[in-house]
Amino acid sequence: MQIIRNFFSSVKPSSFEKQVANVLGLKPGNIVLYTTALSHRSVKDTPDENNERLEYLGDAILSAVVADYLFKRYPYKGEGFLTEMRSKMVNRQQLNDIALKMGLKKITLFNKFDNALRGSQIFGNTLEAVVGAIYLDKGYKKTQLWVLKQILIPHMFVDDLEAIDINLKNKLIGWAAKNGKTLSFDMVEEKLEGGRRIFTINAVLDGEMVAQGKGFNKKDASQVAAQTAIEKLGL
Repeated sequence: MQIIRNFFSSVKPSSFEKQVANVLGLKPGNIVLYTTALSHRSVKDTPDENNERLEYLGDAILSAVVADYLFKRYPYKGEGFLTEMRSKMVNRQQLNDIALKMGLKKITLFNKFDNALRGSQIFGNTLEAVVGAIYLDKGYKKTQLWVLKQILIPHMFVDDLEAIDINLKNKLIGWAAKNGKTLSFDMVEEKLEGGRRIFTINAVLDGEMVAQGKGFNKKDASQVAAQTAIEKLGL
């Protein structure tokens, strides 16, 4: 038995395993979980090989960790404030930006010849899948600590987010009305992705599309489109 233990302890981790450990800041236990979490459906077709199921699980775990953090950070704030803050922290654009900053794109397995995927938000989805993999590999408590250490504290600047008006759509509508411009939010696509509906909405100003947003509902997609438009317009 000791010989078997010594043999497995001497097996060197693969190059991919080292990359995963470096980017995520933890040593994978079951590397298969992480390989699945980092595999987009453009390279793995079946549900047991791509990351869509883990994305679903990770989304729930991440939301729970953030909810717990906010509940303790703001003991006197009401449900509306807490829900709004959580929406700011785990929206698709925010998670995608964090995933890119963490270097997740370097280890994500996806079709690199598909130009549409290069600039898409699949890396935020992959980050959620990674959270799901860590949960299955390490358990909830270690996952919670990892999310706090690797995602929330270094990348989610809560004080800044608190100051941001989440209703950016109304802000943009008000600006357009004040400046005599015609603004509309047009839904251009609704599709199933990973078992969830994804809505795509364009912000159209004076007949020209200025920004696009995606979300799990029309409201979130509109807010992302409005935020992008506001940034582009320098408002």
